[in-house]
Amino acid sequence: MQQNFTKEQSYIKAKKRVKDIKGFYIHFSVYCIVIPIIIAVNLLFSPGFHWFWFSLLGWGVGVFFHWMAVFGFRKIGFGKDWEEKKIKELMEEQQKKDRNHG
Repeated sequence: MQQNFTKEQSYIKAKKRVKDIKGFYIHFSVYCIVIPIIIAVNLLFSPGFHWFWFSLLGWGVGVFFHWMAVFGFRKIGFGKDWEEKKIKELMEEQQKKDRNHG
C-alpha cells in the first residue's frame, strides 16, 4: 500500500516537473520567435532609436528567471528537499570513509 502511494507521488511530482520544463521551453521559443520580429519592426519603422533593447533585455530577464526556477535553482542546491538530500549525501560520504579506514 505504501509503495503504491510512493509511486503515485513520484508520478505526480515527475508530471509536474515535465510540465514546468515544457512551460519553460514554450516561453523560450516564443521569446526566440518574437524578439527578431520586434527588432525588425524597430529597424524598419524607427531605425534612429533602437527601442528593441528594452524588450530584448526586459523579457530576457524574465526568461532567465524562468530558467532559474525550472533548472538553475535546483543545480545551485537550494530547491525543495535540499537539506534532506544534503544530509543523505554527507552520510553516504561518511560511510564510505568509515569503510575505507575501518
